[in-house]
Amino acid sequence: QVQLVESGGGLVQAGGSLRLSCAASGWNFIFSNYSMGWFRQAPGKEREFVAAISRSGILAKYADSVKGRFTISRDNAKNTVYLQMNSLKPEDTAVYSCAADFSRVVYTTRAEYDYWGQGAQVAVSS
Repeated sequence: QVQLVESGGGLVQAGGSLRLSCAASGWNFIFSNYSMGWFRQAPGKEREFVAAISRSGILAKYADSVKGRFTISRDNAKNTVYLQMNSLKPEDTAVYSCAADFSRVVYTTRAEYDYWGQGAQVAVSS
């Protein structure tokens, strides 16, 4: 079983920045075998794709709504994936969850991911 634990959420003013972290662990778990993704869910809305990164960290994909503002990265030595969020907007307010997929393909659809964290709340005030 794989455990994913997010941290770094909080309340920030519009235009501010936050960095989310997601620490992965598990029995016989090899972090570099998993593509990683970030998704978010705002109140009353479906969970949506934010960003994803390949096993090696070379390839990254972003939702159009965050492109140029958010950056996904990973440190395979620390079993951790990050989401740097800059120029935050009130519409970025949501619960952000990381997810792991045992695949070399970088998916943007949530159905492809095998493991999920509990999520971290991000609130952006105007």
